[in-house]
Amino acid sequence: MPSRVKLATGGDASGSMRASEFLKERLSVADQAEPLLYETNDGVALITINRPKVMNAFSDEVRSALFASLSEAAANGSIRCVVITGAGKAFSAGGDIANMVALQDADDARTIAARIEIAGKVMALIRSMPKPVIAAVNGAAAGGGMNLALGCDIRLGSTKSFFSEAFVKIGLIPDWGGFHALTRIVGTSKAMELMMSGDRVEANEAHRLGLIDQLFDAPQFHQRTMAFARRLAAGPAQALARIKEGVYLGASGVAADVVAYEKAVQSELFLSSDAREGMRAFLQKRLPRFGDTGAAS
Repeated sequence: MPSRVKLATGGDASGSMRASEFLKERLSVADQAEPLLYETNDGVALITINRPKVMNAFSDEVRSALFASLSEAAANGSIRCVVITGAGKAFSAGGDIANMVALQDADDARTIAARIEIAGKVMALIRSMPKPVIAAVNGAAAGGGMNLALGCDIRLGSTKSFFSEAFVKIGLIPDWGGFHALTRIVGTSKAMELMMSGDRVEANEAHRLGLIDQLFDAPQFHQRTMAFARRLAAGPAQALARIKEGVYLGASGVAADVVAYEKAVQSELFLSSDAREGMRAFLQKRLPRFGDTGAAS
C-alpha cells in the first residue's frame, strides 16, 4: 500500500533542521488543504505541489515543505526514485504574484532574498541527491515552476504541458537556477530569446528543444510517468547514482577527468552484488533482481 505523509508547514527549512521535523506519518488520505503532498510506493517518492486553485504557485509553506520532502527522500534508503508534479492542470506557475505585490507595498526585498536562498537549496539538493529526480510536467510550468522542472534530472511531459520564462513580463529576471539550466539545455541564443520574450513554449516544441525528454498523451500521463519511475526504482541503485554523478561531471568536466572517473567507478561497481546479479541474469536470460545492498544511501 502507498505510504502517505502530511507535511508540517511554516518554520525555517535550513540545512541544520532535520527533515523529520517537517514530516509526520499520515494514516488517511491527504487533506486537500495541504500545500504539498508526499507519498511513497514501490520505491518511488511522489511529491505533489497542491495549490491547484492558483496553478500551484509557490508559497513559503510549499518552498519549506519541498525542501523537507526532498531531504526525507534523499535520506530514506528505501526510496530509489523521486517524482515532482503538480495537482490539477498545472505543474507550477512559479511565484505567487499577489503575495509579491504585498511585499512591494511593504518595501520588503529581504523576504524575496530568503525565498531565492531556499530555492537554491532545493536545486542543490536535487543535483546532489544520489537518486534520479523526475519532473512530471502535467501542465503549465512558468517562471520558477519552469526552472524547478529544468533543474530535475529527467523531465517527462504531458501533451497539455507548456513552459514560459515569464519573469520578464513582471519586470524580473529568472531564478530557481534558470540561467544555468536553460542555457545548458538550449544554448545561449535560444535561452536569451525565451527569457527576454517570456513566450509560451507548447509541449511539442518543448520536446523538440529538449525541455521535455519524453512526451506522453495526457490521459495516460500519470500512469506512464509512474511506470517509468518504478522502472528506475527497480534498477541498480548504486549504478544509477554513479550515472547521475558521471553525467553531471561529463557536462562540466574535461575528458581526462571523465575517463578517470569511469575507471575508478567501474572498478568499484564490478564486484558489487548488483553487477554480479545483472551479469548472471543476462546469461540465464531472465530479468535481474537488484537488491537493497547496492542502494545509495
